[in-house]
Amino acid sequence: MNTPDMLKEKEFQALVKNHLIGEHSYFEGTNADYDNHYAIDTTQLFAFLEDTQPKAMRKLTEIYKGQTRKKILFRLDQELKRRGMIDVLRKGIKDYGVQLQLAYFQPPTTLNKELLELYKKNRLSVTEELVHKKGERIDLVVFLNGLPVLAFELKNEFTGQDAAYAKEQWKQDRSGQHQLFRFKERTIAVFAMDTSEAFMATKLDGENTYFLPFNKGQNGGKGNPIVEGKHSTHYIWEDLLAPDQLLEVLDKFVFLSVEEEEGDDGKIRRKEKVIFPRYHQRDAVKSVVMDAKANGPGASYLIQHSAGSGKTNSISWLSHRLATLHNNENEAVFDGTIVVTDRKVLDKQLQKAVYQLEHKAGMVAKIEEDSSQLADALNNETKIIITTIQKFPYILDKLGTLKDKNYAIIIDEAHSSTSGKNMAALTTGLTLEEAAELDQNEEKNTRDTEDQIVEDIRRIGKQENISFFAFTATPKGSTLRMFGTEGEDGKPRPFHLYSMKQAIEEGFIMDVLQNYMTYNMYYRVAKQIQDDPEFEAAKATKAISRFVSLHPHNIDQKTEVIVEHFRKVSSTKIGGQAKAMVVTSSRLHAVRYKLAFEKYIKKKGYKDLNTLVAFSGTVKDGGEEYTEPGMNGFAEKQLPQKFDTDDYQILLLAEKYQTGFDQPKLHTMYVDKKLSGVKAVQTLSRLNRTYPGKENTFVLDFVNDPEGIREAFEPYYEDTVLEGDLDPNELYSIQQELEAYMVLKEEEINGFVDILYKDSHTKRDQELSNNYIDQAKRRYEGLTDEEKRDFVSKAKKLNSIYMLVLQVTPFEDPDLHKLWVYLRYLLKKISLKKGDKVELQDKVVLEYYSLKKNEEANISLGEDNEAYTVNLDVSGGGKQDEPPKDPLTAILERLNTRNGTEFGEHEKLNIQQIVDIATEDKTLQTQAQNNTFQDFELGFKKRFMDYVVEGYDKNQGFFDKILSDDFFQEQIQEYIGEYVYEKLTK
Repeated sequence: MNTPDMLKEKEFQALVKNHLIGEHSYFEGTNADYDNHYAIDTTQLFAFLEDTQPKAMRKLTEIYKGQTRKKILFRLDQELKRRGMIDVLRKGIKDYGVQLQLAYFQPPTTLNKELLELYKKNRLSVTEELVHKKGERIDLVVFLNGLPVLAFELKNEFTGQDAAYAKEQWKQDRSGQHQLFRFKERTIAVFAMDTSEAFMATKLDGENTYFLPFNKGQNGGKGNPIVEGKHSTHYIWEDLLAPDQLLEVLDKFVFLSVEEEEGDDGKIRRKEKVIFPRYHQRDAVKSVVMDAKANGPGASYLIQHSAGSGKTNSISWLSHRLATLHNNENEAVFDGTIVVTDRKVLDKQLQKAVYQLEHKAGMVAKIEEDSSQLADALNNETKIIITTIQKFPYILDKLGTLKDKNYAIIIDEAHSSTSGKNMAALTTGLTLEEAAELDQNEEKNTRDTEDQIVEDIRRIGKQENISFFAFTATPKGSTLRMFGTEGEDGKPRPFHLYSMKQAIEEGFIMDVLQNYMTYNMYYRVAKQIQDDPEFEAAKATKAISRFVSLHPHNIDQKTEVIVEHFRKVSSTKIGGQAKAMVVTSSRLHAVRYKLAFEKYIKKKGYKDLNTLVAFSGTVKDGGEEYTEPGMNGFAEKQLPQKFDTDDYQILLLAEKYQTGFDQPKLHTMYVDKKLSGVKAVQTLSRLNRTYPGKENTFVLDFVNDPEGIREAFEPYYEDTVLEGDLDPNELYSIQQELEAYMVLKEEEINGFVDILYKDSHTKRDQELSNNYIDQAKRRYEGLTDEEKRDFVSKAKKLNSIYMLVLQVTPFEDPDLHKLWVYLRYLLKKISLKKGDKVELQDKVVLEYYSLKKNEEANISLGEDNEAYTVNLDVSGGGKQDEPPKDPLTAILERLNTRNGTEFGEHEKLNIQQIVDIATEDKTLQTQAQNNTFQDFELGFKKRFMDYVVEGYDKNQGFFDKILSDDFFQEQIQEYIGEYVYEKLTK
């Protein structure tokens, strides 16, 4: 049955266009109106200029005569190239001393009637199927006064294509070198959208084009809710593209972010990004501003936005909006906006962003000295004041004397502890237990900045002339009560929420609970792998840990566990750049750990591992005094920068840096401290920053209970999940269960993985790799619905367990690793709709060894440090060193496992006879030396039964099975074929 027209892409496109024209009074543009050279709708541009600025146009006509339009276009193009679209829209251009405005934005009050009239004369237009170059059409392009601002590729899922396909279209078929899409100069953002989801990017850069989700979120996660009678993405054309809303975004939200970075050569390079708000950023700012406009000062707002939400930009936008906000009576709602933060990045970004949005210097002042500096800023009516948490009490006291003025106070999340600033030295002679208890009590009695802020506000009481806007990812109960909005159940809730779950699902932060493991589970899994003969064939590493149980404060034991785990497992992550953090129970613990690490590393002769320690004050131990700078060899303030280098891998800390420390290369955390509540979330969240090549994180917890960690995350996480017990043997059980569906074929798995890990890919590789997946997908599609669900469930379970097992030990099973890789991509394709593409560019990061042909991995195993050299080949062919278990034994075990037989040593001799007969065959020798295994196998299969018959008289029982069971015959000829080929090609 053909797809009805109403369900096709064209109809979706027409629906959006017709809504813009019919409901929002857009003009309909045509290709005849569009100037390809300048990428401008000249009809709309000059209609706007003549209508709004007739005097300026007359003056330019006097100067340029009949060349006026041509000269204006040339001058406009020059300015767009020099300054960019955003600046030109906001400030206009000058041509021969004549000012031309390219857009009019809504004034903050209704007092200036002339400006209001000009604002209403903006001309928004939409052109469908815009031919921006020969043979290439863009579904929809939105113009403001003839200047292109947004472009859309639309897909309708009923045609087998969705937003993912649209993203690929932007990446592969559209170029940022084309005039319409030149970065900064023309289109501000491009959208990839279907009826369910929307994504946007501000720079076309081929495969490097970075799309941000522009979705509302649903059930605390990604995507959009179903809306009765509407497409789920209706808010794009109904809200975002409504004239007032789009002009507000262009005026108050989009800006050019400029960062300067010093290269290795010492040269300063400018890094520019066009910032377009994500859905939750715009929604939060708009919702808060509308409420403040309607209700005036004196209210409190809690914006609970997870890490990865773009909070710095949200604060920049909100501070500017509040500083210029007027109510319906044209009165300023606030006389000033004060931003309270400890982050220098916000200081700089806020000033730059506000300058771009307001075109005025001096709107932002930074208070670094004393209360008199604050008083001067307030008296000078500075619109936005930035100050530190430490100045917060001064601010409240000062504003308390200014009852005739109204202020907005924006509080940037800050959990950096005030403890340790004046901490007394720990006295000599404390046990570790006593030191932990002392530091724990001190931590309990120490106010972090969130506590301090709440306490300061309580001290003076809420003021009718002050509104508070608090940003936090992990609000405490006291913060919720102070700033939250009362819900229908009477409980305080955030005014706006962007959850940790949504941030994880949208790819902005990592899920730190995905690979969380207690030491007990870690030990059990490692021990199981060590003691279980099933794992010998895989040459699994002996247990990293040889300790059945750890004494609570046996630092030497834990040091060995941590160092060996990091070296053998974590150090391979993020392309070898991964770092780890050890969270200790006290400052004395941190000192002892540092000493133990240095001693153990020196004893083992490791040259690739160095540690840093972080703690406050002075610690006396064994007659010695220790400080952080003294143990590290440099000043405290240098630590973050030093830790970022390749010189240091592990940071040992006591309370310090548990919160407010961003190091995206942190992959692993070893927890040796009781954690609970928001502190647990903040501590583990040090791992959640994304980084190129960072695919996951790992937590090894020596102390805490998983249930306690789950409960701590529940309020912020949505659907918190922690894995229960883990049995690594399940991997082989699930593998056999998956094979029973007859969906997977070993040669396709080998072929796919072999291609995937090539250093470069040809077009043929792309085709073959998809074919290897498609073959399995076709067989999968032949299953019943119930079988499909079970297959997917088992495949996901295998991948999940395998990932956890990999975190415990450098587990070496090439077949299992290949299956894991293959299943990841098969699951992607199974879940995609017709027409989607599998992205082979995002190569799976190799976990413990580079899966390249004959790559040698030297692995130190077991408590006796026995060294094994394992040569791994995952190409599905070519040379392979014999695994530690005898290959013939391995063949028998595979046959017995798959067929329920119990053949043993006697039958091994039968197999050896076949191998001997085959390897003495001169024809077969020639074929092996001159062909790939796949070609060799054809000849081997033709002659295989000759070898069997030749040995039959001597070994009737075993050979009867081969001759009478076709399935068994296929298996053994496959296995022996591989082995014979290896012997003949060595």
